[in-house]
Amino acid sequence: MSDFIPFLQELFEGWGEVHARRMFGGHGLYHEGLMFAIVTDHRLYLKVDDINRCDFEALRLTPFTYSMKGKTVALSYWAAPDAMFDAPTEAVRWARSAWDAAERGQAAKAARPRRRSPGMNSPRNGLVSTR
Repeated sequence: MSDFIPFLQELFEGWGEVHARRMFGGHGLYHEGLMFAIVTDHRLYLKVDDINRCDFEALRLTPFTYSMKGKTVALSYWAAPDAMFDAPTEAVRWARSAWDAAERGQAAKAARPRRRSPGMNSPRNGLVSTR
């Protein structure tokens, strides 16, 4: 683990415990079991949704992107503002905003009806209960 992760954990200390988990060559940052940020190549990206995106756009921050099959894919995690690294109070404000976005996303996902695979209840497949 790089020195950056413990630095971030200390930066967010006033907010509460932040855990890091390795993922895809980087780390996910979690607070209360919910991922609100990713760290890759010593850069912090915070969770963004329609509610907090304007804060990131106002500072001309950009989303985390990667290439897949010749196309650029943008995630809903945007670069953190540099100013937050010098001010723990600001860091916590940005982290809370990202965590709130993650929480809204989780709530929206839970509210969506589960999709079933085609044919799962089809009598032809013998999967329908006869009880």
